[in-house]
Parts: sequence; C-alpha cells; structure tokens
Amino acid sequence: MREHVQERDRERGQEGDRERHGLLRIGLAEVYNPSMVPTLLPGDQLIVQYGAGVRAGDVVVLRHPFAQDLLIVKRVVERRAGGWWVAGDNPYVHNDSREFGVVPDELVVARALARLRPPPGAGQRSVAGLVSWAAAAVRPVRSGRGPLGWLAGRSARSARSSSRRLRAR
Repeated sequence: MREHVQERDRERGQEGDRERHGLLRIGLAEVYNPSMVPTLLPGDQLIVQYGAGVRAGDVVVLRHPFAQDLLIVKRVVERRAGGWWVAGDNPYVHNDSREFGVVPDELVVARALARLRPPPGAGQRSVAGLVSWAAAAVRPVRSGRGPLGWLAGRSARSARSSSRRLRAR
C-alpha cells in the first residue's frame, strides 16, 4: 500500500511538471449543439488550449454560470466589468451572455485553436469525397477583430463561414 501511495505521488509530481511546461495544456472538446452554427456544427471536435489567454473574437470552452458542471462553447465578444461577454454565432440560440450575463475569468476553461470536422458517413466514400473532406477537415478557429468589429461584422462573417462550410462539404 505504501509503495502505491508513493507511486501515485510521484505520478502527480510528474503531471505537475508537465503542466508547468505546457505539455498537458492541449485537448479535445466536442460540439453538441447548434449555438455556434455556421462556424461550428454539432459533431465537430475542437483542439483547445487550457489556460490560454483570451481576447475578444476567440472561441472558448467555458463552464455554464448556472450549471458549472456543463461545458459550453461560445465566442468572446468583449471584456466587461466582472468578466467576459460571450455569444454564440447562431443568432437564434440565446444560451449565452444575453441569458446569463458576464462570465467570470475562472469559468473560462480553454481557448479553441482549430476545428476538426468528422469524417463523412457511409454514403460518401468516393476518393474525391474523402480528399475533399481531408482538405477541409482541420481548420483554424478564426478570431474576430475585437468587440466592435465582431459585433458590426457578425452577419458578413457568418456569410463567409457559411460559404466555407458549403465548400468543405
């Protein structure tokens, strides 16, 4: 039993060293709902960086302020007193700061770096279809131009994201 505890403590120490050196700071998150359509679709995976700095325009994973065991994906709109104002890219889904207000810094878990689109289903197995999917499967998650640019350019950027998505499919 004592050897097991010492081994566990040694593993925790090594894990702490890896975290301090940034080796455990990258992970995956899956998108489940349509709040970030057209930028992200349900089923997309995100490559995220834990503990990364956040700025307006970034896509982030955060704990829902009313149910902190629930992780959600939103775009940072701007800095406000007490934290970040966040919103989904889908104007028809209101599960964002319009509903729950400013999100404190400690609830922001990670910043999204890239989107991974899932492989095509059984119906699309042609070589051309797979090559097209492979070329568009991994995309960086674009940051906005700051809070005012993000708000002013939201519909234009949504149109660009939508056209990219259509080409990717």
